[in-house]
Amino acid sequence: MNMQRISEVVLLVAGFALGLCACHTVKVNKHKPWIETSYHGVITENMDIVQLDPPLVALDKDAPVPYAGEICAFKIHGLEAPFEAVVLNGTSGEGQLRARGLVDCELQKEYTFVIQAHDCGAGPGGTGGKKSHKAVVHIQVNDVNEFSPVFREAQYHVAVTEGKIYDNILQVEATDQDCSPQYSQICNYQITTSNTPFAIDRNGWDKRVDYEPGTGSKQLFPKMNLETCGGLLSSVRTTVELQTSHIGKGCDRETYSEKSLQKLCGASSGSTDLLPAPSTSTNWTASLVTDSERDSDLIFRFDGRQAAKIPDQVVPQNLTDQFTVATWMKHGPNPGLRAEKETLLCNSDKTEMNRHHYSLYVHNCRLVFLLRRDFTQVDTFRPAEFHWKLDQICDKEWHYYVINVEFPVVTLYVDGVTYDPYLVTDDWPIHPSQIDVQLTVGACWQGGEVTKSRFTQYFRGSLSGLTIRPGKIESQKVISCLQACKEGLDINSLESLGKGIKFHFNPAQSILVMEGEDLENMNAALRKVSYINSRQFPTPGIRRLHISASVQCFGEDTCISIPDIDAVVMVLQPSEPRITIAGVDRLTRPAADLRGPAGLTLFQDLHIISTVTKGDTASHHTAGRPGVQEEIIHNLDYCDILVLGEELRPEQESLQLQRSTLLGKHLDATNSTSGMSIYGVDSMSNYEQVIRQVHYHNWHPAQTPDRKFRLTCSELNGRYTSNEFTLEISVLHKSEAGKHVNHMVAPSQYMQVVPHLAMVHSLYPTHGPGVPSAATVVIVICIAALVVVVVLGIYRIHLTHQQEGRSSDTTKESELDWDDSALNITVNPMENFQEPQGAEEEASEEDEEDEEDDDITSAESNDSEEEEEEVPGALSVKQGSKRGQLDWDNSTLTC
Repeated sequence: MNMQRISEVVLLVAGFALGLCACHTVKVNKHKPWIETSYHGVITENMDIVQLDPPLVALDKDAPVPYAGEICAFKIHGLEAPFEAVVLNGTSGEGQLRARGLVDCELQKEYTFVIQAHDCGAGPGGTGGKKSHKAVVHIQVNDVNEFSPVFREAQYHVAVTEGKIYDNILQVEATDQDCSPQYSQICNYQITTSNTPFAIDRNGWDKRVDYEPGTGSKQLFPKMNLETCGGLLSSVRTTVELQTSHIGKGCDRETYSEKSLQKLCGASSGSTDLLPAPSTSTNWTASLVTDSERDSDLIFRFDGRQAAKIPDQVVPQNLTDQFTVATWMKHGPNPGLRAEKETLLCNSDKTEMNRHHYSLYVHNCRLVFLLRRDFTQVDTFRPAEFHWKLDQICDKEWHYYVINVEFPVVTLYVDGVTYDPYLVTDDWPIHPSQIDVQLTVGACWQGGEVTKSRFTQYFRGSLSGLTIRPGKIESQKVISCLQACKEGLDINSLESLGKGIKFHFNPAQSILVMEGEDLENMNAALRKVSYINSRQFPTPGIRRLHISASVQCFGEDTCISIPDIDAVVMVLQPSEPRITIAGVDRLTRPAADLRGPAGLTLFQDLHIISTVTKGDTASHHTAGRPGVQEEIIHNLDYCDILVLGEELRPEQESLQLQRSTLLGKHLDATNSTSGMSIYGVDSMSNYEQVIRQVHYHNWHPAQTPDRKFRLTCSELNGRYTSNEFTLEISVLHKSEAGKHVNHMVAPSQYMQVVPHLAMVHSLYPTHGPGVPSAATVVIVICIAALVVVVVLGIYRIHLTHQQEGRSSDTTKESELDWDDSALNITVNPMENFQEPQGAEEEASEEDEEDEEDDDITSAESNDSEEEEEEVPGALSVKQGSKRGQLDWDNSTLTC
């Protein structure tokens, strides 16, 4: 029988254990892994380890549960990314990013891709595994000095006449294949053969002109002369061309985000960026191939195999009769695909049918915009297709296209120049239906009339800054600002040019043509030609110059042949700014501050500064000198406040910023449960002013753990980023707030004069901040009675002094006989008393009381715990006076 009972108990215990296991299996792996939203890395070419900032670490709230709380893999998304991520420690979540092969700076300077962390699931097989959000990784390849300079010609030949002195006999040029200006610059030439009657003249005009950022305009030809050996001329024509097609999108432009640029140029609000940088909130571009090797210029390459679906919540719903579509495009001819359409943007039926509502595509090097109106808007044959045939569409160069729609009129702008369509075809409007539509980029979605829905009509080329703005069209002034080059040719002091010189610039100021009749005036005009780059941090590298000239003699078309000249402008690497955010990194505040109408100001003492190191990389002339830190002023284009850990709970907490704070500034802000983003091209001081006004509200702080916020700022769309400033918020709840604040408020001198004043709470440890209202009334009545006794006693001394007419030198002591079975009170009668507040009063009133030095509530709660064992059995109240002392009559006092 006993054995049977033991067996039953064992079975029950085993069954209970199995039940626990079953329950545990159900609850395992509840959380996704967490990683940072973005990473910036540096790898030196020919090395394999990427130095990431911040380090690659994944956290999982399921830890320390085996498998579910461990990290098993990091996976990279993005075509042609020659990197892999490996797990170094699955328990701690540490990982490392490595190159799968040797990376070469000369082939590609930067890489951008997306990474995700995967946990180990519910068991060894990895079943039920979860993956983190997608994080964007930007990798910069650092150059090494691996190439030696090479002369452009293997041999140079020149003939000279004996006995003649020459200013210039021969010009040689060497180049270096290293990708960075630091290692590709040619700093010096030297004749190594001894005892030669020749020397290198460094004062003559050089075919290489070094441009140091921030120096304004730089003369290109300070000593150039055009000689014709005394022949009579009727006219001279000189053309100077600056070749910048390899820089960014055709020249050095601002590389801010599309939203920031539009805000800077005064564009109408309400545009939607359809090709933003990949992030957790804009993840539809994560699978696209980026080509961002040109200093943060965000470029997407389409090779006819990838496209992106725009989420429904992002798509502008009502384009109305006025709207604008704008994009940068680089496109070339595709001879084998002449019959196929190449779609940039397409809005088509998601299912059942295959109707295109509007689209922008290239067909046979023609740009076509399709707009099919709904039957509810129009019911007649109306314009539907607008065609433009332009050389720019297939010249393999970057151009800025803007389509302004004021239906039925559609106008195209290319690089700021307007073009009307050469062909317009009409069509019937689309009949209404309940079919949802799908907006795509890089191809068109075919949801009906096929066995399986798929993409079709893929685009082949590069796009950047594709936006759509419903309800408004863009002005030509804004369009010119958005596509303006920040570098170009210039003429110093135009007023000093000779009257006979005529000149003309193209819109981009990359081509200058000068004409004149006098040779000397032409030479003087050439010496005034300069290069200018207005960017504070220009894109470094070579810009090629091509100079051609033609001379016309009297009665002849061309009498002298002048060889063309090629030269280079070398824009040196700018000194990189170091953006530093400083301020108080920990705030400890009572819960009432978070509940108040103003909330808690997070960054009230924030300071943003930027410094550069002068004398180290700005110029090769200063190489090797120690750097000097100098503070500089420049713009920022965004600052992000990120909530670390669990996202904000909108029903009880939020970040808030008054819209009036943004007035008069080129700034805007977006807000979500994961944080706040302030963006727009503006000064550091304006960013400081706005960020200092960000408030954190929490209506139920007792239910929320301590919060951490991370603040980072950027210049030039992430090209230069600040340090990561972390702010920690600790909430003092009611009992803790009294102790914490009172230790700071109560002066030590006060405690020395009346050492037992703070004993009321220690006598009644249960009467903390939550004292019942009845007890509060008793305390108030007792203290009021004591005050009356004190006043009566003083009056009695005064009467005694008048009646007896004698000095009060002697000391009298009188002890008050208390019935202390219910109350022990220590009082300093010489202090000014204030009635303690009830426990039911608001915390804000308690904070005001805490700030008063003579507040009895503050003093009482200050040392309540420390002096709990020092409570006397009877209360003695003593008062020293030069006149005498009070003889207490306690026969009428009861508490």
